[in-house]
Amino acid sequence: MKRYTFSDMNRVSGEILETALFEPVALTKRGKEKLVIIPATQYRKLVARPHAVAYTLQNAPDDVHGELMSGLDAILADDDGRT
Repeated sequence: MKRYTFSDMNRVSGEILETALFEPVALTKRGKEKLVIIPATQYRKLVARPHAVAYTLQNAPDDVHGELMSGLDAILADDDGRT
């Protein structure tokens, strides 16, 4: 990701916006990222995507269920080794 300062925005805004059409661009102030400019299509994908998904053991997809069970097995095996 390319980085520009807020001052750069005044001097080379066209370059910054052109770059942001193809890749995220960070705008910094005093060395810290304050804003990120991304293409509208990428933004729409981000806001349309659910941020968290919850399942019960009964309705979890097989891969999620398998991962959960593996994690539980590892925890139980670890507990067995300590007693």
